[in-house]
Amino acid sequence: MRRPTRRPPVPAVPATAARTAARPPCAAGLYRWDLKATPYAFIAPFFLTFAAFGLFPLLYTGWLSLHRVELGGEPEWRGLENYTGLADSEFFRNALVNTFTIGVISTVPQLLMALGLAHLLNYRLRGRGFFRVAVLAPYATSIAAATLVFAQLFNTDYGLINSALGLVGFDPVDWESSKWPAQIAISVIVTWRWTGYNALIYLAAMQAVPQDLYEAAALDGASRWRQFLSVTIPSIRPTILFTIIVSTIGATQLFGEPMLYGGSVGISGGSGNQFQTLSLLMYEKGWVTGALGQASAIAWVMLLLLLLVGGAQTLVSRANRKKQEG
Repeated sequence: MRRPTRRPPVPAVPATAARTAARPPCAAGLYRWDLKATPYAFIAPFFLTFAAFGLFPLLYTGWLSLHRVELGGEPEWRGLENYTGLADSEFFRNALVNTFTIGVISTVPQLLMALGLAHLLNYRLRGRGFFRVAVLAPYATSIAAATLVFAQLFNTDYGLINSALGLVGFDPVDWESSKWPAQIAISVIVTWRWTGYNALIYLAAMQAVPQDLYEAAALDGASRWRQFLSVTIPSIRPTILFTIIVSTIGATQLFGEPMLYGGSVGISGGSGNQFQTLSLLMYEKGWVTGALGQASAIAWVMLLLLLLVGGAQTLVSRANRKKQEG
């Protein structure tokens, strides 16, 4: 008896391919085009918005920095004249130094206090939810309100700070016209506003540290301070580096606090430019004196400084990663 011939199994056709084959050629082509183009359509609004309000102003500012531009006038090609003029400008060097000094005396205490606050909030304290909200309250306060209040506190004639210094035998300090006192006052405003924000960032990083590390350190006899130095700090090192970079960028772009603190002479950074930052100088060049080309050059110098900071962060991150892997 002859056995029936067995036919080879028919390979299964994927459902998508079956649906595509069932459609007419035109509809199948539209379907394939839709699958490929839909993701780009979803992300297109972001890139269009960035191109219109981010990329185009950036490139246009770079183009203006190579020209002499006055408000209401036609651009005149000057090449690198605006940049060489900045190198020879005492006002630019003064603003650059002020930006650096205010950034240092505001960033270092700010991050150290934020680290200490986060360490305290990481323990099981009563009402720690209230304290976590309380440390964020300064960040929620507007720059104008905070700066005006601190300007009254640091007032030379009737400010609370000088009154307190007089009670302990110190002479009144000119917090407005003197260079270092004015920069310290502005740094206090920045520190007060951003310490709680950075503290919550550190707190989130600390809560991600495995408890096994603390338990092992406690079994070895390590105190809480030793655990903080040997366990907490190394574990949140990437977060600390991130806050340093972000705070440095914010210090480079410092504008609102010194302008409002100086009052009528805030744009020029005080009567003697004692606390004028790069952002204030850029604003003064662009909208007070009308030299848009020089203001654009300052903006690009600030961008280059931020790129250098970002490059330094990348190098440090790679070095830490290699150290951990090694």
